[in-house]
Formats: sequence, structure tokens, C-alpha cells
Amino acid sequence: MTFEPNQAAAAAPLVQIRNLHFGYGQRPILRDVSLQVPRGKVTAIMGASGGGKTTLLRLISGQHLPPVGSVCFDGVDVGAQTHKGLYALRRRMGMLFQFGALFTDMTVFENVAFPLREHSRLPEAVLRDVVLMKLNAVGLRGARELYPSEISGGMARRVALARAIALDPELIMYDEPFAGLDPIALGTTARLIRRLNDALGTTTILVSHDLDETFAIADHVVILANGAIAEQGAPAQIRQSRDPLVQQFVQGAFDGPVQFHYPGPGLEEDFGLPQPHGRAARAAHTAGGRP
Repeated sequence: MTFEPNQAAAAAPLVQIRNLHFGYGQRPILRDVSLQVPRGKVTAIMGASGGGKTTLLRLISGQHLPPVGSVCFDGVDVGAQTHKGLYALRRRMGMLFQFGALFTDMTVFENVAFPLREHSRLPEAVLRDVVLMKLNAVGLRGARELYPSEISGGMARRVALARAIALDPELIMYDEPFAGLDPIALGTTARLIRRLNDALGTTTILVSHDLDETFAIADHVVILANGAIAEQGAPAQIRQSRDPLVQQFVQGAFDGPVQFHYPGPGLEEDFGLPQPHGRAARAAHTAGGRP
């Protein structure tokens, strides 16, 4: 099958990560990560805390530059851009930070208007209409004159979402959008993310620990473990994975590759008790904190 240039571009992944390595100082965070994010789909990145999920979002947006490997957005190497080029790429991305990160001294309207004022020269009348349309999309047009302190956490998250889509981005990245929400607000936010992705024709990358809501809206799920991709595929495929670490994460199991106890000396050593021998020694050593 032969593709025309525009068809080939549309079929190519919006984000392509190749052999990515990254760390903070001497502490490695991501190891040889390769990933493709398809256009128009919801891709979820999941895994244990501290596994590099948020760091991956920062690398995609160019906040961090990889020492090894590459991150490409729409065929453009993010790490090779000048400041001006990176600024232009970021205009095509929207980001919803954990807990919303709204400006507390601005109204709901002004929070959503902020990126439009920063990145466009729209006449005030047009800007007003755009802001109201974005707020209407998240069900908060009537709350435009309120301040963040006057709305609930779930509403604040929806305001942040309206702000993230203000510039009609091609890619929207969500960092723990469900954190701290009650069940009603959580379900509303999840359905809104899916609905906006489909209605606006955007591409979504979602970092979350909430298994049920994320699996309900995601097309593709990536499980990060120890800085590497342990498994990826459709939600049903992830649930059926035989990888012990993936199964422990999906089931929320106490026992598994991820240990409950932080490694440390055995109980006998810490409390000055007689040292057991044989099988009892191994059991006591595990209870004391070592796998």
C-alpha cells in the first residue's frame, strides 16, 4: 500500500521515543525506554510511584533533555530545538498538572484566558468567546467569575483542563488528574478527558495510578517498572499479562516483586535477639525487611 505524504504523516505516531535514558545525578530514572504514542488515542502511563512517569512527560515537553536517546514530537526532535523552536512546539501541547496549579489570585475566566493572552493576539471580544467556549466544554461557563478558593477540587481540575485546551493543542498531557478527587468528581473528570479527546481530535497521554477509571478510557496502556517498560498494550492485554510485577500492580497485591519492607537489617539484629538458624532465619530475615 502506498501512502501520500499527508496520509503517511497522519499515520505516523505523534510522539516517538527511542532508546531513552535519563537520571537525576547518579540516580537512573529511565532505562532504554522506546515508545510510540498514536495520534488521536488515549495512552496511559502507569506504574509504581517514583517509576519515572512524570519525568517522561517532562522529557516529551522539553523541560528535560535526554543525555541518551531521543524524543520526537510530530517528527521533530525535541532535544535538538533552539529556545524559539521549543517554544513553538510547546504551543502545540497542553499540560494539566497534578492538583490543577491554578493561579489563586485570578478568576476562573482569567485562569483560562492566561495562555491565550500569553501566546496570541486575539481581540478581547474574540478571546472572551474562546474562553467561554472552553469553560462550556467542561461545564463551568457559569463559574467564570469565581476564584479557585470558591470552587471544589473537582471543579478546579476541570478549570485546569479548560486552560489546557485553550490553545487547541494537538497533544494534551495529564499528570495524575484523578488525585484527591471524590468518586463523583473522579468519574466526571475521566469521562471528560475521553470526551474531549474524541471531540477535539487530540492525542492524550495520561499518567495515573487509578486503575479502573484509567482502563475504562485508555486505548493503550504502558506499565513502567524500575525505569523500563514492563508491559504495554490494550487494557485487556495488561490485565492478562503474566509478568509478576504487572500482575502485582494490577491486582494491588501485597506480595510480589515490589517489597513492602524497605531493605534493612533483620529484626533480631535490630532488637538484639538470638539469631535463628536455617529456615527460621530466612523467614525472620525477610520479615525484618530484606527480600
